[in-house]
Amino acid sequence: MKLNKKNILNLLKQINIDESKTVSDSEFIRSIKIEDTCINVDILTPNPSLQFKNKIQKQVEDLILAEYPEVTINLNFSVPKEKANSPTSNIKNVIAVASGKGGVGKSTISSNLAIGLKKAGYTVGIIDADIYGPSIPLMFDSEQARPKLVDNTTKSLMDPVVSYGIKIMSIGFFTKINEAVVWRGPMATKALNQIINETNWGDLDYLLIDLPPGTSDIHLTLVQTMSITGALIVTTPQPVAIIDARKAIKMFKMKQINVPVIGLVENMSWCLIDDKKHYLFGRDGGKNLSQSEEISLLAELPLDQSIREAGDVGRPAALQETDLGNLFKKLALDVVDAINSRNQILPKTKKVEIKHNRGCN
Repeated sequence: MKLNKKNILNLLKQINIDESKTVSDSEFIRSIKIEDTCINVDILTPNPSLQFKNKIQKQVEDLILAEYPEVTINLNFSVPKEKANSPTSNIKNVIAVASGKGGVGKSTISSNLAIGLKKAGYTVGIIDADIYGPSIPLMFDSEQARPKLVDNTTKSLMDPVVSYGIKIMSIGFFTKINEAVVWRGPMATKALNQIINETNWGDLDYLLIDLPPGTSDIHLTLVQTMSITGALIVTTPQPVAIIDARKAIKMFKMKQINVPVIGLVENMSWCLIDDKKHYLFGRDGGKNLSQSEEISLLAELPLDQSIREAGDVGRPAALQETDLGNLFKKLALDVVDAINSRNQILPKTKKVEIKHNRGCN
């Protein structure tokens, strides 16, 4: 079979995007260019997850190489640009709250930051992206809540749960409290995509993404699905947490991802006992990390029993008119300043596009 665009398209007809459409359809194929024995294929994919792209990549390569074993293939995937009336089109700023290590209080910081921003007069939403261990519903006293469907002009969307004026979406609203979520990566990333793109967010000044620990499929799916304004890194002072926080920072700084890190929050910095500060998890870990990575240390928050108790009863400590409440208010204002500074000097973050280069120039 002669190597030409028509024959490549005929091969691609064998690869299904869904039950009725194939890769060869005009809405998915952006271009096919053939230079000698090099084939460049640009594909517009409706599913930005890495697993889906790897699946399509393997099918494309298997079909083409079976017919043309001497060629090299370069696949370039991109996702559709946001439409003016898309559910996320009226979100001004998206902040990813990440940690690297679990157990450092990332969800606590996310929930209290959301309240702090709301009290400062901003419209705020939060996505609980920890698919396997959602905790935001508990922290907002909304474990029994269920999102309702609302008809959009083009498709049905979910209205987020609203608690304390914060719009919330979490996989926890769709699963039983005492049952584990045992899903493979593709199911988890699909769920995150649905939470992001099938929620009626409306107008938001800030959307916080409470990420799971580590650097996983969820993180990759997020940066492929949304334009992330900036990342906020949460850590504790102890070395084992600093190591993982540094990894999270490096992930966002990767050339392929390139999401600005707007600041660092050191949680559980100290504990007040008999009016004296005790540094239970070490000292200056966040300060040293901020200096070495040239990232602002926005807050050093105490290990305080009332913060934990407030989260457990579903009423974040930032709601309190106390010294603790004022700490979270200051954090919120510092985050606003950091985002404003970022927006003044940097362009909008681009969504990540995965390119599978097999040797074509």
